[in-house]
Amino acid sequence: MIGFAKRNLLLFFRDKSTVFFSLLAVFIIIGLYALFLGDVWVSEYKEIGNIRFLMDSWIMAGLLAVTSVTTTMGAFGTMVSDREKKMIKDFNSSPVRRSSIAGGYMISAFLIGCIMSVVTLVLIEVYIVVSGGKILSAVALGKVVALILVCTLANTAIIFLVVSFFKSNNAFATASTIIGTLIGFMTGIYVPVGSLPDAVQFVIKIFPVSHAVAIFRQVIMDVPLSEAFSGAPAETLIEFEKTMGVTYYFGDYKVTAWISILVLIVTMVVCFGLAVLNMTRKKK
Repeated sequence: MIGFAKRNLLLFFRDKSTVFFSLLAVFIIIGLYALFLGDVWVSEYKEIGNIRFLMDSWIMAGLLAVTSVTTTMGAFGTMVSDREKKMIKDFNSSPVRRSSIAGGYMISAFLIGCIMSVVTLVLIEVYIVVSGGKILSAVALGKVVALILVCTLANTAIIFLVVSFFKSNNAFATASTIIGTLIGFMTGIYVPVGSLPDAVQFVIKIFPVSHAVAIFRQVIMDVPLSEAFSGAPAETLIEFEKTMGVTYYFGDYKVTAWISILVLIVTMVVCFGLAVLNMTRKKK
């Protein structure tokens, strides 16, 4: 299993175009934010102190969650390619167990998601500091790294389930483009959740990846939120967090960080189980 995972890792990182396109959604979000979204939201909340630090932290927290989706999607391209080239039949006829092959794909995708997310985290911190913000404390940094592991594992299982239905690179490429384009909207990164219709807000709040975005924001935006709303009424801070998708509410019920983590863990277990079931069913 480990050897098969190493083989997948080498194939991914040797193909520069695969690495680039797995980060395409991240580049698009950064580009949109740098070109106009950043100025739009800064001007929208110009009465809030240190708003640039706050909004930079908001968009960059969303980037971390998106990275763990798009890079694992790119990593699973190896599995689709193996299927299209019929190489999977050679693997299945070898002494290696089928469960080890599936585990190898899962482990390599998870590691690629973690590596790319950590690289993104470093770039994010550099961007925030250069823009006048502050670097994360050691405690906050530890929390973010722990969240990267949990969120990447959950997103790997989700993508594993999706990719288990594809047998051709064309179908996979189309799905990758669609997911990469929609992921920003589905997680409330391009437009704050609170400014969308109620039905759309509900869809975003039950979308598992959105919970990854929320818990990243709660950690990364902790300091800028404290500074920006120092001395302001608690209701003002709560309303801002609702609007910007820092904390989700269903009516008066507040979704805590632990509930969001539980959603991700349950999603991971369910999606991984369904993916294995689907792959096993197709082999009969």
